[in-house]
Amino acid sequence: MSVETSVQERRGSSHNNIQTLVSSRTGTLSLYSQLASKTPFSANKTTQKLLQEFCESLVDYAASAHFQLYRHIDEKKERRQPVQDIAQSIYPQIASITQKILDFNDKYDCKDECIDFQSLDIDLSELGELLADRIDMEDRVINALTATASRD
Repeated sequence: MSVETSVQERRGSSHNNIQTLVSSRTGTLSLYSQLASKTPFSANKTTQKLLQEFCESLVDYAASAHFQLYRHIDEKKERRQPVQDIAQSIYPQIASITQKILDFNDKYDCKDECIDFQSLDIDLSELGELLADRIDMEDRVINALTATASRD
């Protein structure tokens, strides 16, 4: 296998990973919007089901970002220094937001038995701000991946 073929395969894999991440992120944001539109929240089956679906999607998205983007870089499969530099500079913030995502999930992933929606609107608003920050950071990594790939 030539060096050029190897580079093309890595770039193709990287682009597939980005597409998977963006797809997961889009689905999660769609559910976030649906859930946020249910305010004021009440303990009914529709809201409980939507909250459960959102929590599952949220955790899947957080995992997707790790497995589709950061693991690739962390395992030194990404050789471009600008990509490594950006990823390294933002990863601590991404990890912190991931923990807050998991905390939200732990609080609200209660299957069909959620009854305490008293602080859901506040928690959802704070989570929305964190997701916006996270998406901005992910997009910086994605832009670095795609910008440096086009220069190779």
